[in-house]
Amino acid sequence: MDILPKLRALHLTRLQSRRTRLIRRWLALGLLVLGGLLLVHPGSARGAPTVLAAHDLPSGATLRAADVRVADLPDETRPMGVLSTLDAVDGRLLAGAVRAGEPLTDVRLATVPDPGDPGTATVPVRLADVAIAELLRPGQRVDVVAAPEPAAPASASVLASGATVVTIGHREPSALKGPLVLLRLPEASATRVAAISLERPVTVTLR
Repeated sequence: MDILPKLRALHLTRLQSRRTRLIRRWLALGLLVLGGLLLVHPGSARGAPTVLAAHDLPSGATLRAADVRVADLPDETRPMGVLSTLDAVDGRLLAGAVRAGEPLTDVRLATVPDPGDPGTATVPVRLADVAIAELLRPGQRVDVVAAPEPAAPASASVLASGATVVTIGHREPSALKGPLVLLRLPEASATRVAAISLERPVTVTLR
């Protein structure tokens, strides 16, 4: 007479076990579907579009599509002034070096005069002092100074005031002088700087 209750209890135990396995399977399936939705629609869960450096970039680099990428980051991890579109960085110059994966902000981009501005010209200058070139950043304002003339060794001359650094070239290890620096300045001053830099050593003073 005791066999029937035991069979009923065993049957109930098996039903509960099957129900538990079924619930676990549905939960696993639900998590899998949720994960797939997050991959397809990352912006809804991960935050807002953010422009990141695709690889290490040097100071003065001109940004192109291959240099950056857009990813969605949570608002709490996005720094102030962060850029969100590729159009905001295309063709712009970096004011400083950045690491791969670093968010790009407005202060990372150099502000330089438009090459199409009337009355201005870009002049390549190779600075006599290598150490000074290493201190320069795109968008920085400098004064161009020439070494004293042989006939007047006590007087240096300011060739141009308020020139804007456009970009800094790479220094060659074997070169005795500094790297080539592109400066944007008024046309009249640009002609004078270009001519004198061929005859006398030229450097810059920082503002």
